[in-house]
Amino acid sequence: MTKLSVNINKVATLRNARGGNLPNLLEVAQDLERFGAQGITIHPRPDQRHIRYEDAKKLPQVVTTEFNIEGNPSSKFIDLVLDIKPTQVTLVPDAEEDITSSAGWDTLEHQDFLKKIINKFKSNGIRTSIFVDPKISMIEGAHATGADRIELYTEAYASGYYQDKEVAIKPYVIAAEKAMDLGVGVNAGHDLNLDNLAFFAQNIPALLEVSIGHALICESLYLGFENIIPMYLQRLSI
Repeated sequence: MTKLSVNINKVATLRNARGGNLPNLLEVAQDLERFGAQGITIHPRPDQRHIRYEDAKKLPQVVTTEFNIEGNPSSKFIDLVLDIKPTQVTLVPDAEEDITSSAGWDTLEHQDFLKKIINKFKSNGIRTSIFVDPKISMIEGAHATGADRIELYTEAYASGYYQDKEVAIKPYVIAAEKAMDLGVGVNAGHDLNLDNLAFFAQNIPALLEVSIGHALICESLYLGFENIIPMYLQRLSI
């Protein structure tokens, strides 16, 4: 069954907007797990506008499921990951000024760099994943780096879902099948929500994990975490 990892960046954004420690990020992570989440994801950025490095160091003390850290592998990020040793590190090629991730890695152009980073993390017992667009060449490039998994960047699927979901899903099915053939695990994330998740999960072979934050947090403003987490798990089990 596909695991649900909840990205809690937006919880940190809300906390930072007012100062203080409300909502308490550590308590939220624990509650999400209690309600059924199978992983916690964070994406610390250099300006620490939501997740702070201090948060990243405290969360492993309370997270009992899988802990996933996303980010661009700057020297500071690499040091943080090696210090914390999360379950998984997901490499994302975002610039410092980006509001959110907007593209996957060019795993051919940056292959030597990624190989070096992947090897460093794997030698420390950390599972590795590379954020990629659903393109065969990028999947092959990710495989060549030695990464354990890829995370399919699903913005294009989410954008096209309401126009023609069959067309929107097709490149992701092809990409996932290629990854399976190469022995690379498949994760996915970005703009997945209660509306589009079930169809995606039904059609992507051997989908191991989805990482969802923004939509889940928005929906929880109306329905609450305790209700939303089971709803997402239900979509993944259809």
